[in-house]
Amino acid sequence: MLTDTDKEFLSLTATVTAGYQLFFFLIAAVFQFDKLTDFAGSTNFVIIALLTLVKKGSWHLRQVVLTAMIVIWSTRLALYLFFRILRWGEDKRYDRMRHNVGNLAVFFIFQGLWVWTVTLPVTVVNASDKDPSIQAEDIIGWIMWFLGTIVEILADKDKFSFKNSPESKGKWCEIGLWKYSRHPNYFGDILLTWGYFVASLPIIEGAEWLVLIGPVFLTLLLLFKSGDKKFGNVEAYRVYKKRTSALIPLPRSIYGNLPYWFKAVFLFEFPIYNRYLNRNRTKLG
Repeated sequence: MLTDTDKEFLSLTATVTAGYQLFFFLIAAVFQFDKLTDFAGSTNFVIIALLTLVKKGSWHLRQVVLTAMIVIWSTRLALYLFFRILRWGEDKRYDRMRHNVGNLAVFFIFQGLWVWTVTLPVTVVNASDKDPSIQAEDIIGWIMWFLGTIVEILADKDKFSFKNSPESKGKWCEIGLWKYSRHPNYFGDILLTWGYFVASLPIIEGAEWLVLIGPVFLTLLLLFKSGDKKFGNVEAYRVYKKRTSALIPLPRSIYGNLPYWFKAVFLFEFPIYNRYLNRNRTKLG
C-alpha cells in the first residue's frame, strides 16, 4: 500500500500541476498567446522536483541526485524551447489550437499528465524515509539519464541548425543524429525518463510501483504521436524512412538491410507509421 506520506505528496503534486497548467491555459486562451505553452510544461517539472525535496527535508543523496536530474533536464528544455519560439516567432504545432479552446484544453490536460506521471519516481523517492546505500540500479538509472540527456541535446541542436538554414525549406532533417534515427530526440527523452524509474527502484515497493506509469505513458505518447503525414507521399522520404531507424539510432547500412518483421518487433517500426505512405507519390523537386 501507499504510505500516508506517498498519498500526501502525490495529491500535492497533482494539485500543483493542475493549478500551474490551468494558469497558463487561461493565458493562452484569453490572450491567444502560445509562447509560454512549452515553457509551462518544462518549468512545472522544476517546481514539482524542488517542492517535494524541500517539503520532505531529508536531503538523502538519492533524493538530491534524482531531483537534480529532473531540474537540470527540464531547465535546459525550458530555455531551449523558449529561445526557439522567440527565434521562430510562432510554433506551427499550435495552429489548430490557437483559436480552438477545446483543442487547447486537451493539450494542457495531456501536458499536465505528462509532467505528473514523469515526475512520479522523484515524488515517491523524495517522500520516502528509506535511505539504502547506493545500488547498481541507481548507477544504471543515472547513466541512462545522462546518455538520454546528451542525445536529446544533440538532436535538438541538429534540428535547430537545420531549421535555421535557408536550404531546409520543404525538406526533412537528415543531419547529425537524424541520419541514424528519424526521432533521436524522442529516443533521448524516452531513455532518460526510464532512467528516472530505474534510479527509483531501490526505494519503491508495493503500490509505489505506480511510478512505472511515468515512463510507460511517455513512451506510448511519443511512439504513437509520430507519423509521416508531411512527407509521406514523397518518394525520396520513403527511401529515407526505409533506411533510417524509427527511434533507436543505428547505422543505415545495418538498419536498411534488416527484414521488416524484425524492425517492427524489436525496433519500433510499427505499421501505423505507414498510414500516410500509401497515397499518391511524388518526386522531391
